[in-house]
Formats: sequence, C-alpha cells, structure tokens
Amino acid sequence: MENWSQTMTAGPLLGIAVVAVALLLVLVIRFNVHAFLALAMVSLATAFATGIPSDSIVDVLVDNFGSTLGSVALLVGFGAMLGKLVEHSGGARVLAEKMVSVFGEARAPFALGLASLFMGFPIFFDAGLVVMLPIIFAVARRLDGPVLLYGLPAAAAFSVMHVFVPPHPGPVTAIELYGSNPGLVLLTGIVMAFPLWYVSGYLWGRYAARKHPFLVGAGLFGGRDDDVIHNPPTVATVIGILLLPLVLIFANTSLLFAASLGWVDDGQEWFKLLVLVGNTPIALLISVLVASYVLGWRRGEQGSALEKILDSSLGPICSVVLITGAGGMFGGVLRASGIGDALADSLGDIGLPLIVAAYIVAVVIRLAQGSATVALVTAAGLMAPAVAAANMAPMQVVAITLATAAGSVFAGHVNDSGFWLVGRLMGMDVKTTLKTWTVQQALESVVAFALTYILFILF
Repeated sequence: MENWSQTMTAGPLLGIAVVAVALLLVLVIRFNVHAFLALAMVSLATAFATGIPSDSIVDVLVDNFGSTLGSVALLVGFGAMLGKLVEHSGGARVLAEKMVSVFGEARAPFALGLASLFMGFPIFFDAGLVVMLPIIFAVARRLDGPVLLYGLPAAAAFSVMHVFVPPHPGPVTAIELYGSNPGLVLLTGIVMAFPLWYVSGYLWGRYAARKHPFLVGAGLFGGRDDDVIHNPPTVATVIGILLLPLVLIFANTSLLFAASLGWVDDGQEWFKLLVLVGNTPIALLISVLVASYVLGWRRGEQGSALEKILDSSLGPICSVVLITGAGGMFGGVLRASGIGDALADSLGDIGLPLIVAAYIVAVVIRLAQGSATVALVTAAGLMAPAVAAANMAPMQVVAITLATAAGSVFAGHVNDSGFWLVGRLMGMDVKTTLKTWTVQQALESVVAFALTYILFILF
C-alpha cells in the first residue's frame, strides 16, 4: 500500500460505496446472511472493486479488523464480566428497585439517561454503554417495559458526550487542528449536551420504544432471573463498584488534559503510572477484580463457582465482538480505498459558508467510512487552513469545531462498528437498528448543527 495511490475519481468511488452498503443490507435483511459473514464478503468485494492491490487486501482487512478488536474486545469483555457480577449478585436488581422508588416509574428513562450523561464525561462510548447495560436491563425487567425506552436515552447520552465534549479524542484533536480555545469548547459542549440529549435521546427514545416495544430477552446478561438472592449487596456498594472505573478514567483524562495545557509535566513517573491505571482497559480490569472480591468472593462465590460466573459472561459477547470487528474492517476498507478523502476534496471548494462546509464535509466522510472520530479529525484537518485564514472570533471558531463534530456523528449505519455494537447489545436486528439508532444519530447531528449555527451567528 505504500506505493499505491487511488486513481479513481469521486464519482465511481461514491458509486462503489453505495453499492457496497446496499449489497450488505440486502444480504443481511433479505437473505438473512449472518452479519459477520456478510461484512467479510462485502469488505473483500469492495477492496477489489476500488482497486486496492491484491497483495495488500488481506493486510487491509486483518489490520482494520484487529485494530477495531483491540479497542473493543477488552472493553466489552471486561465490561461484560463487571456487568455479570453486578447482575448475578442481585446488585442490578437492588439498584433498579432504588432508582424506581426514588425517581418513579415514569421518570426512570430520564434518570438512566441523566446518569449516563455524567458517566459519559470521562468514559468512552462503548465502555460506558456496557457498564450501564445491566442497570438498564434490570430497570426494564423491573417495570416490564420496552428495552429502547431505557436503552436509547442512555446510549444517546454516551454518544453526545463522546462526540462533543473534551477530553474525548475527537473533540480534543479538532481543538488542536482548528486552534480553538479548549476551555470554551468544553464549556459550550457541556451546555449543549443536555438539550441535545433531551431531544435526540430522551424524546426520541420514548417515540422509538412505542414503535418497537420489544422487551428484554436473553442477551448479554442472560434472560430474566427470578432466583431469590438472600444476601444482595447494598445500593451504596453497587454504586461504588460502578463509580470505580469512572473515577479512574476521570483521573486519567483530567491528567492528560492538564498535560496538554502545560499544567503538569507528563514526563514524571507518577504521571505515567496514574495515566496507566486510569486507561480504560486497565480501569475496567481493576474494577472487575474489585467486583470479583466484593460481589463474588466475599459473598461466598469462590473458586470454580466464581470462574463459572465470569466465564458465562463471555459467551454472549463473542458474536457482538466479531461483528463489531467486521464492521470496523468494512469501514477500514472504505478509508484505505480513498473514498472519504476523494469526497472531502470534491467538497472543499463549493463556496458554502465555512461552518456549513465543515458540517457537510464531516457528514460525507462519516457516511462514507463510518468512524465518527475519523470523520471529525479528517474534516477538521481539511477545513482548518480556511478557518485560520478567515481570522474569526474565538466563539465562531468554537462553533465551527462543534459543527464539525455534529457532522461526524450523522446517521451511523452498517460501516460503523458502533452501529453493530448498539444493535447487538440491545437485541435488535439490522432493520430495527437502522430505524432507531441510525435515526437517533442523524437527529443528534442535525440538532447539534442547529445549535452551533445559532452560536456562530450570535458571535
């Protein structure tokens, strides 16, 4: 791949991308081909069609599959173990009962979404969702309500925080590329987060649940468990277990953010050690070990019994992990083929206002290759010179930064690993995921752009 460059123009590349996505949907929805096989076949066919050298295709497929698994498998694996311990010990049921008693049945979806907003500040989208799922499922079972009523607001909350609020990697990189003020982006992102989540997560979740009122089934944490638990953990214990990875990750992101501003020396050993401990996979591993003792060993689940509990959490996630990895592989092929770059270049000089152009470029890259972070970083890199030359006010640069983030989250679909993660974890087929999660992502994007455009005009 080092000496290869794409010679196709944007038109043929866009046509190939559209055909590839359409073929994938037909295979999965019409012919019921397993998503893992369908993604692998379409990825291979797309690599051939876009002219990627034959001797490099396997490397492109394997590298992108592996890089996606590297970021997902550990998080989902440790998260599933943590969730299983919370669920098996009765902790999820105890916390669900407490939440319902405090907030009431009608406000339970709002409470879950609000809690996810707070958790989403330091924790990444996929890790936060997996940690919250046992509580989401427990509340849904307790109230015998549809999964999407409780799951979509929580998933949307993690998405909003991950895309728009530093110190998540996408917005941090965009801040550097645009030269925008980190403090202003952070403050504006936090102010935007609640109304954005309320419209695209909470209200949409209620509507989607009425259209698709399926209940909790046998999924990531198994089916309904009606066994009597004689010594369940206290609510405080469960909250403490769930907050442990949050605290560790928050310390990590706070230190990295402080180092980027020059407040601390990132060369010190203590700094490196604390950053390591707060790295998301390590934080989840520590949390699983603590939960194994507090929710397992101390309650009498020892030796092989504890091992079986943890092992039982991994079987249901194998399909989730493999399909998510294959989704990342498909997006990686689209990136390697140059589809996103070609489309972005063709949009670079169309004469739109900068904030509109930044949004549209990010939208096109997102639709073409899947990854929100890649779309945000790529679009910011393309638009940064024009923004710098325009000599805008600081708040206008902040608005363009967040508008680019808004475009990067638009309508996540089958080439986005997050699409498969959300759909499979919540027990949805591809068609239902398109009707619920893809629409949520589009709504989140449009509402966020409207807010940033108003901000751009005002300042």
